[in-house]
Amino acid sequence: MPVTSTAAPSGAVPASFELKSAQLTLVALVLKTPDLAIVAAELARSFGPKGESPEFFDADGVILDFSQTEVRLPHPQWDVLMKAFAACKLLPVAVRGLDLASIAVAQRLGLTEAPPEQRRPAQPATHTAATEAVHAAPAATKADQTPAKRDAGAVPTMVVSKPLRSGQKVYARGGDLVVLAMVNRGAEVIADGNIHVYAPLRGKAMAGARGNTAARIFSLCMEPELVSIAGVYRTTEQELARDVLGQAAQVRLSDDGKEKIIIEALKS
Repeated sequence: MPVTSTAAPSGAVPASFELKSAQLTLVALVLKTPDLAIVAAELARSFGPKGESPEFFDADGVILDFSQTEVRLPHPQWDVLMKAFAACKLLPVAVRGLDLASIAVAQRLGLTEAPPEQRRPAQPATHTAATEAVHAAPAATKADQTPAKRDAGAVPTMVVSKPLRSGQKVYARGGDLVVLAMVNRGAEVIADGNIHVYAPLRGKAMAGARGNTAARIFSLCMEPELVSIAGVYRTTEQELARDVLGQAAQVRLSDDGKEKIIIEALKS
């Protein structure tokens, strides 16, 4: 029996699929050493199953950025790094900062080439490590967290109803964080979206953790150790103005494109 084909004529739009442009939010892992075993060990210590923040990533795509170190592929410790990614629930999808020969090797490994990073003004360093990635962690006790009810497709919101003590960390993945009690010194609240603290904010607050420059931080009593919007930081080394210290205030990035932290009073 002859086989017939129903393929679309040349130049016709296929009926079985449609191509559209798409954007993904990826984590860039900036390597500071050519020793990939050190990078793998620090990843495991920070984000592995027994690390400080074991549930931070969940099948998130990652770009391997070699622009600040001299690495060529193939690399003898490559498999070690890939195992660390798997343990941390990270999926490598692209590389950048490699020479042409190494990029060709990466492509044979299933990785694409990412465009160069668009540099932002340098900010004060907040940690020293062989890698740079978004740092955040879940709360010490999940019983204190409640995902707010929402309609299908709406951005999720996490609600924390109990005070956060020193050493406790809360991370609202993909949405906003609402805290109904005090955030004490030494505690950290992190969100991919906005952070609302309806009580004194005395610890660290990091909104727009994955690069959302429109995110904001709100508190009824602004007394933070550190605030951050999309990676732009301000610490208490720079004293807050009298009209915002201990008052209802918000934190945002400036509108002039200079990515400067603005802390201003909330006006009724």
